[in-house]
Amino acid sequence: MTEDGIAVDVSARVADLDGDFFASGGVGKLRDVDLHSLGPAIDLSTTRLGPPIARPPKLICIGLNYADHAAESGLPIPTEPVTFFKATNTIVGPNDEVLLPIGGLKTDWEIELAVLVGRTCRYLRGEEEADEAIVGYAISNDISERAFQLERGGQWMKGKSCETFNPLGPWLVTKDDLPDVSALEMVLRVNGDVVQHGSTSAMVVRPPYLVWYLSQFMILEPGDLINTGTPAGVGLGRRPPRYLAPGDVMELSITGLGTQRQVCRRAVV
Repeated sequence: MTEDGIAVDVSARVADLDGDFFASGGVGKLRDVDLHSLGPAIDLSTTRLGPPIARPPKLICIGLNYADHAAESGLPIPTEPVTFFKATNTIVGPNDEVLLPIGGLKTDWEIELAVLVGRTCRYLRGEEEADEAIVGYAISNDISERAFQLERGGQWMKGKSCETFNPLGPWLVTKDDLPDVSALEMVLRVNGDVVQHGSTSAMVVRPPYLVWYLSQFMILEPGDLINTGTPAGVGLGRRPPRYLAPGDVMELSITGLGTQRQVCRRAVV
């Protein structure tokens, strides 16, 4: 996307927006290119948008990172970040269909700020160093099948890793273009009804701390993605609970990061 909002194809200069691209300083290199010279503008109204990054090495999620979401879940604010993995092949484009899994009857929505790591992180010394490792941000819909997650034993991964369960995008917005993510409005609608309306200002733990924290337990690699948690308003927390059904439409927006839209369908074999 050019500075004047025109979408262009950069595949003549970039193989893919993957770990190698970010590790080699690809974002900076693209900034030096006259994007208008790469070809005609792309009509986004007739073009499918894939996820803004290639499949990451890891997709790490942070649970209960908003106090109001912890409260609606009937759980205390964690004393340390709750972390879990989600299968990376859940990532789809921002406007792709969401498939409600076979056997799942409690599929839920979760709007989240996604953080992209741009370099290898190992035992970082503090939040300042961690902040320098962040490349940018995107909207993530951390969809969850609550019956699989909470009623089938084991860890949360089963309820988080069904196909299409992580729409991402539409854009990867670099930190240079969005340097402050401390108070971004977050809105998720289902069939036009506002069900989540929060702000990143309500995060318990901020992105730089999360990157630092995770680096004490694992090596973060260029291209890793971190879902940083969701505010109140998920279907599980409503009284009575409300879950997704075939034909439901989700629309998500975060200030400066664009808008997603997904239609739900039932998965078939």
